[in-house]
Amino acid sequence: MKTKKEFRKRWKLLVKEHEALLAKPNKKVKKGYNGIYHRWKRPVLTAAHAPLHWRYDLNYESNPYLMQRIGINATFNSGALYIDGRYLLMVRVEGWDRKSFFALAESPTGVDQFRFWDRPVTLPETDDPDTNVYDMRLVAHEDGWIYGIFCAERKDPSAPAGDTSMATASGGIVRTKNLVDWERLPDFISHHGQQRNLVLHPEFVGGKYAFYTRPQDGFIEVGGGGGIGWALVDDITQAEAFEEKIIEEKVYHTIKELKNGQGPAPIKTTAGWLHLAHGVRNCAAGLRYVLYMFMTSLDDPTEVIARPGGYFMAPEGDERIGDVSNVLFSNGWICDEKGNVHIYYGSSDTRMHVATSTVDKLVDYCMNTPEDGLRSAASVATIQSLIDKNLSL
Repeated sequence: MKTKKEFRKRWKLLVKEHEALLAKPNKKVKKGYNGIYHRWKRPVLTAAHAPLHWRYDLNYESNPYLMQRIGINATFNSGALYIDGRYLLMVRVEGWDRKSFFALAESPTGVDQFRFWDRPVTLPETDDPDTNVYDMRLVAHEDGWIYGIFCAERKDPSAPAGDTSMATASGGIVRTKNLVDWERLPDFISHHGQQRNLVLHPEFVGGKYAFYTRPQDGFIEVGGGGGIGWALVDDITQAEAFEEKIIEEKVYHTIKELKNGQGPAPIKTTAGWLHLAHGVRNCAAGLRYVLYMFMTSLDDPTEVIARPGGYFMAPEGDERIGDVSNVLFSNGWICDEKGNVHIYYGSSDTRMHVATSTVDKLVDYCMNTPEDGLRSAASVATIQSLIDKNLSL
C-alpha cells in the first residue's frame, strides 16, 4: 500500500500531465492543401482529455494506489454549437463498459484547448429506457429551443432466446435553454423503419418541424432504405412522421453505395443550404465511411441543386486506425459570424478532429465541382474536359 505522500505525489504528476495535454496548441496542416479545407494536426479530443475526477477515486482511504476506477475508451462523433464566441461540442463519450453518454466540451479557439465541463450530461429517460445513446446533433431552432437529436438504442424484444446482439434504433429528442437542464421528449415515430441517423432542420418549413431521416429495415441492414429522407412533423413534442421522402439516394458503385446519412444540420447560405453527409461502401476491409457534401435550394430544402462527385474527406494516416477502423463521421460543424466553418469529425470511432474552411469556399466547391458520372468512361471524359480547358489557357 502506498503512503499518503506517494499518493499525493502521483496525483500531482497526473494533474501535470493532464494539464499539459489540454494546453497543447494545435497546428494547421499546410502541406498538401487542396484549396478546400485545412486539416489540423492534433485530435481536438481523445479519451485522455476526460477529466481526472471522472476516472479516479481521490480518497486515499478507498483508493490508496490511486487506481483508475472508471475507464474512458473513446471520445468521438460530437454535435457542435457556437454561443457567444464559445465553441461547444456535445461529445459521445464511450466507457470501458461500452456504454456511450454525452458530455459537453468547450474551447475559446475551436481548434484546441477543449475542456470538458465538470459533469457529463444527465439525460432523462423515457418509460422505455435506452440501453445506449449516441451521436447527438445540436440544433438551435428558430422556435427558441436548443434541441439534441440522437440515436436511442435498445435490445430488440423480438430477439430469439440467447441472442444478445439484436437491437432497435430510434430517434431520441431532448431540448434545453441552458445546456444544463434537459427535457426529454418522446422518441421520433417513423412508419418506415428504424432510425439511427435523425437530424432536425434548423427552421420551420411550411410551419412544420422538418427532419432528415434514414429509414432502414433493421438495426444494421438498410434493406430498401439507406438514403437521406425528409419528413415533416406538426408537433415536436409528439414527433411522428407519416411520410418520408428520399431526397438523396444511395447509388451503386459510389462512395454511398451501401448507405448514406445527413451529418449535422445544414448551414444556410445565400446560395442554398450546405449539407455535410456520410457515405458508406463495403470492401474487403469492411465498411468504409467517408464524408461528402451537397446543396439544396433555399426555397425547397428537398431540392438538391449541387452534388459534387466523390468524397469530400476520407480517412488518412492515423485517422484510419481505431476501434472501428477506416471511418470518418461528422455530426457537428460551426459557422461563425465571419463565415469561417469548423468541421468536427470523429475518426474510427475513437477520437475527435477538426478541419477548417469558409462558407464561400464550400459553396464554390459544391457548385463548381463536377458530379459523379457513375461510369468509368464518364470519369475519364470529365478529366479530359478539364485537361482540354487547361491546355487552352
